[in-house]
Amino acid sequence: MPAHSIPQNRLLAQLSADDLALLHPHLQPVDLPVGMVLIEPDRPITHAVFPETGLCSVIASMQERNRIEIGLFGRDGLAGTVLVLGSNRVPHQTFMQVSGAGLRIEAEALTQAIEASATLRLLLLRYTQTFLVQTAQTALANASAPAEERLARWLAMYHDRQDSDDLSVTHEFLSLMLGVRRPTVTVALQMLEGAGLVRAQRGRVRVLNRPGLIEAAGPAYGPAEAEYERLIGPLRRNGAESGPDQSSTS
Repeated sequence: MPAHSIPQNRLLAQLSADDLALLHPHLQPVDLPVGMVLIEPDRPITHAVFPETGLCSVIASMQERNRIEIGLFGRDGLAGTVLVLGSNRVPHQTFMQVSGAGLRIEAEALTQAIEASATLRLLLLRYTQTFLVQTAQTALANASAPAEERLARWLAMYHDRQDSDDLSVTHEFLSLMLGVRRPTVTVALQMLEGAGLVRAQRGRVRVLNRPGLIEAAGPAYGPAEAEYERLIGPLRRNGAESGPDQSSTS
């Protein structure tokens, strides 16, 4: 990581110069291709990763065929929050669902930096709090919200973590993330399209009306995002809002 570079990861960007100096010698740029596993379930974590681009999924599973996403993060977060809590393993898998790049650090080096700086530890604990709220809201949505509402929430969360309105995702992947069958995903997408909120194409979904998408996401969207802004800072880049699509229909 060049000394003069500005971190694109939200957590690193919030650090004081002294705290960043603790991490800087240990941060290594890393490519994060789609499907790359960052954390294996029930295995010691050797490295933590601060994504700068791309999207990570945290997956819970009882069997190989019974898997569901319980959380997601990108440049707003960290793969390896359990290290902040004094452990080195977790029963869930974390992998890249959208390719990107980031900065990784050996688990031991991060742990030592946390022990050396109360302010670094506080920031990472605050992020852990926001992620816990997110997983709680996901449980609420999975238990009570219809598929189209859950899909709207997931797309809004994905949109929060990148600048483009084009979201790279397949029906098959949405089925896994939402824990529903592919025909259910198709119907839910059609409902959001019919409301003029998104446009689905092969392998991607384009957000046309972000405020409308957030409204369609229902009450499960919002608490985690507000907690992140309260404890850390803006989740999205300035000016990265999108309103109704203004593209030509000619």
